[in-house]
Amino acid sequence: MADRVPILFGQPSIDAVVPVPLHKERERERGFNQAELLAGVVANRFHRPVLRKALARTRRTSPQAGKPRERTRNVRGAFAVGNPETVKDRTLLLVDDVFTTGATVNECAKVLMKAGAQGVFVYTLARVL
Repeated sequence: MADRVPILFGQPSIDAVVPVPLHKERERERGFNQAELLAGVVANRFHRPVLRKALARTRRTSPQAGKPRERTRNVRGAFAVGNPETVKDRTLLLVDDVFTTGATVNECAKVLMKAGAQGVFVYTLARVL
């Protein structure tokens, strides 16, 4: 995954890497955040910071299932930027494990842009078709 970053996004254009957060309860149950693990590998390879606290999941959402409109509704308002200064004027690489309809990463990107990010690239390990 890290090997493809310069080809897909251009290494110099990315200022920091942001993992899609899990809700605290879900992360505690699982014991890890898979998006954060992936983000760490990518960021480490290119000496970019991982902004682990840039995004927070403000409420626990049900697992993503159903039609695209239902998925979008499920995650609407579920993410927030705690400190906009951490993302302001930065180009970010948003990392998640799986892309299905894009509802989760779309909501995260909207929140990051609203907080002042200059741009948001989305990168996922897998795509469900």
